[in-house]
Amino acid sequence: MMAIFAVCYHLGVAALMDDVEPFNEDIMRSKYSILAAVACGVLVFSSPFSSTATSNTPALVSEKNLSWQIPYKPLDFVQSVDGTRLFVLTESRILIYEPNGTLKGSISVDKGVTAIDTDARGENVFLINSTAKTFTSLSVDFVVEIDTAGSPFMGSADAPVTIAVFTDFE
Repeated sequence: MMAIFAVCYHLGVAALMDDVEPFNEDIMRSKYSILAAVACGVLVFSSPFSSTATSNTPALVSEKNLSWQIPYKPLDFVQSVDGTRLFVLTESRILIYEPNGTLKGSISVDKGVTAIDTDARGENVFLINSTAKTFTSLSVDFVVEIDTAGSPFMGSADAPVTIAVFTDFE
C-alpha cells in the first residue's frame, strides 16, 4: 500500500507543479504536496486492497471458500487425492465429509491416535497411535442403496440381499 501511496503522491505533485510559476515553486510544492497526500490517502485506504486480507504479502489474495463446524476437537485431517472425501481425525473418531461439508459417516478410533493419512481414492485410512506405538490400516466403504423397483427379478421380492447382473451393454 505504501508503494501505491508513494506513486500516487509523486504523480499528484508532478501534475500539480506543471502549472506553478517558478518563483512560487517552494511554497506551492508544500501546499500541493499536502493536498496530493490527502487525496492519495483517501484513494488508497478506500480501495479494495485495504480490505481485511489475511496476508501481509501484496501479491497474495486469499478468500475463505468454505467453513463448517466440527462436533469434536480436530487433531489432523487428510483429503483423498481424487477430492471426493475429507477425513478429519478427532480424539475419538474419524469424521468423513464430502467436499461441500456434508458428513458422510464416522468411525471410532482408539485413544492415542494422533495422525491420519489415506490412499488416493480414500478407500484405505492409515492411523498412527503414538501412545500404543501402532500403525493401523482401515478399509473404508459405503453401502449404496440401489432402487430395483420395477426391475425383473428371480426369487423372493423381499429378500435381504439383491444381486444385480448387468449383461445388456451395447
